[in-house]
Amino acid sequence: MRPIWSGAITFGLLNVPVRLLSAVEERTLDFNLLHKKDHGHIRYAKICEIEQKEVPYEEIVKGYEIEKDRYVIITDEDFKKAEQAEKERAGSIDILHFTDDDQIDSIYFDKPYYLEPGKGADKAYVLLLETLRESKKVAVCKYVIRNRERLGILKPYDKIIVLNQMRFASEIRSIEDLKVPKKAEVSKKDLAISLKLVEQLSEDFNPENYHDTYLETLKKVIKAKAKGSPVKAKSTQEKPSKVHDISALLKASLEETKHKTRKKA
Repeated sequence: MRPIWSGAITFGLLNVPVRLLSAVEERTLDFNLLHKKDHGHIRYAKICEIEQKEVPYEEIVKGYEIEKDRYVIITDEDFKKAEQAEKERAGSIDILHFTDDDQIDSIYFDKPYYLEPGKGADKAYVLLLETLRESKKVAVCKYVIRNRERLGILKPYDKIIVLNQMRFASEIRSIEDLKVPKKAEVSKKDLAISLKLVEQLSEDFNPENYHDTYLETLKKVIKAKAKGSPVKAKSTQEKPSKVHDISALLKASLEETKHKTRKKA
């Protein structure tokens, strides 16, 4: 893995040189857009809505709409001015404070990064790692990457420190406009059965048990088509029950999970 950023964690007066590496790799298949008739590559043309013709790259500018059809044109110099202040802090991950992990809702988490110690930083790195582990706290921090200030937390993961990039509160959409049900009456009996179902379906989480079945099936389809023998993927979706009574559905679910548990045993 190649580092995408190098800098240092500031922990009080202690500086811990680190390198930032992406902890995840999105598994996708790349497709080209082709002309159905002759398989020629399809390109994207930038068309001016007024002149109805393609515009060369050098004539394209960025505009911010301040009101309907009225724009402020932003140049590269304007972006540089905004980025300059951030560049001054671009080499550090500043720890702001420590908090309990369970105080941060998962909706704020964006993407994880691995942090590996920089040259000569092994002792300071391990000290911070063990401090996080022993305190059972996470470190809330700010840092600048690609000229943008980011919010994140530092936490131990196996033998390393992970930086979990977070979303700012202003990036989370409000739920006020959503049509959510008002508090409905739930019978104690239905709730008891529902909790029993949760108990029966509870098990330890093991990420290795889950696979991207869509991607796996798509690869099989592509492989078969390349050999000249198209395949039809079988559906694993269970047919929905026609029962609309909640109590009956819960009871049926309990019986089904009991049967599956016995089968596993």
